[in-house]
Amino acid sequence: MNHASRAHEGPVSERAHPVVFVHGAWHGAWCWEEHFLDYFARRGYDVRAPDLRAHGALAPTGALRGCRIRDYVADLAAATAACAQPPILIGHSMGGLVVQKYLERGQARAAILLAPVPVRGALGATLRTIRRIPRQFVKANLQLRLYPLIETEELAREAFFSADLDPALVRKYFQRLQDESYLAFLDMVAFSLPRPGRVQAPVLVLGGEHDAVFRPAEMRATAAAYGGDAVIFPGMAHDMMLERGWQHVADHCLGWLAAQGL
Repeated sequence: MNHASRAHEGPVSERAHPVVFVHGAWHGAWCWEEHFLDYFARRGYDVRAPDLRAHGALAPTGALRGCRIRDYVADLAAATAACAQPPILIGHSMGGLVVQKYLERGQARAAILLAPVPVRGALGATLRTIRRIPRQFVKANLQLRLYPLIETEELAREAFFSADLDPALVRKYFQRLQDESYLAFLDMVAFSLPRPGRVQAPVLVLGGEHDAVFRPAEMRATAAAYGGDAVIFPGMAHDMMLERGWQHVADHCLGWLAAQGL
């Protein structure tokens, strides 16, 4: 299987707009399969969610340690090349950065960024991580891998989920989390930052009020860089597509796309 070929199966209208969902660090396409793929497909979109190389179902087939953001952008480009027309892109967290970098050169009808890596990079998130879990951060740097930052259910909940999310769901999602490339982390901090001035497509930025990774102020700054205003969802944490209020997020995405004529 090609590393960017995984897609949702189902009946699609010939006029359906393709929507490509891009997962974030530590995740895979599974995070979209939980709710968003079927929800968008039932509303007439041609949906697909690639596993970025060495992630999700492709984890055993790739060398994660050497992956850079540019590699993930290449994976997204391969996925969009399979679309019959320029797609709508929806990216979460690191996937939001992948979408931003793709938009600097690639074509898309529109893009929606859920809790994305900010236009100024992930330095703020890194400093907050050092203060919150210093021992885990040291461990991650000594091992040159990011899994130590989310290696227990408690750490994963603190990073991604609201305190009141069903523990059974936290356990379910935690069991699917994986390691992430240290080189990709360095790209997110400093070496592969977005260039909004090169982006022509309309961009919507969404964030969570209680996001422990990227703060609402960072989402607002990112949205402003693309000429818009961020929408911040009350009570929501980082994994907006898996939180209890996921449907509110999806409905806002759909409403915005309809306003764009999509």
